[in-house]
Amino acid sequence: MKLSGSMAENDQTRTVFIFGLSSDIGRELAKRFAGQGWRVVGTYRKEQGLGELAERDDMALIPCDAGDPESVASAVAEYAALDAPWDLFLSSIGTMEPIGTFFDLDFKSWEESVAVNSLAQLKVLHSLYPLRRQGGVAHAMFFSGMGTNDVTKNYSAYTVSRIMLIKMCEQLDAEADDLNIFIIGPGFIPTKMIQETIRAGERVGEHYQKTVDLLECSGTDINDLFAHINWCMEQGREVAGGRNFSTQHDPWRDEGADLAGRLRKNQDMFRLRRSLNASGK
Repeated sequence: MKLSGSMAENDQTRTVFIFGLSSDIGRELAKRFAGQGWRVVGTYRKEQGLGELAERDDMALIPCDAGDPESVASAVAEYAALDAPWDLFLSSIGTMEPIGTFFDLDFKSWEESVAVNSLAQLKVLHSLYPLRRQGGVAHAMFFSGMGTNDVTKNYSAYTVSRIMLIKMCEQLDAEADDLNIFIIGPGFIPTKMIQETIRAGERVGEHYQKTVDLLECSGTDINDLFAHINWCMEQGREVAGGRNFSTQHDPWRDEGADLAGRLRKNQDMFRLRRSLNASGK
């Protein structure tokens, strides 16, 4: 773990804790937060996933395997020892595996995937909540993904985990007045998770060719995603709290004043809700 000297010297420096900094998205966001003057603390499972970040002395890097409860507990303890209250908790871990129809999968593997994709992330947030910056509103965010608004066959572990995180954002928004918590669907980004689909081959079914076709596209620009995260923080709880956003499809760009106004007026927007009552009205 590398520590920047400024961590003890400037208590007002904004701190982002990235759970899964060594993921493709986590690594790119870490560089952008550091470029904005944020203090960056993050976890990694394999050091090679850090790339050039392993050589930087302006980030605190903590080893952590999200699937190992003891490793998670050790990472939380290491962060606590830094005495660097976080302003943003950002979770950037996940796996699409195991891929296949539910009844053909090994249930233990399915259960472990659900734990990594949801429970481990919630456990870390729960453990770090007392270590947030006091006296104001801190921010927390997760990533949602495909299958949360429709059905993507053969990805049940991944899908139900993301839906859990969407609902937990609503739940925690209602329970924690000092937390602006939201979840973002970033759209297609060619990360290591996409390679899980390619490796699964025929077990993927109809989504396989769609993924192959998407690899020919540029997908979501990381700078766009970074700007969207900043927009959600700038808007605060009244607009972003408890919401499920889409970087690609929601009109948040150019200050997003119209979207912000509609979200203030309609508390059901971008949440898990039934759209009609029993009478169809």
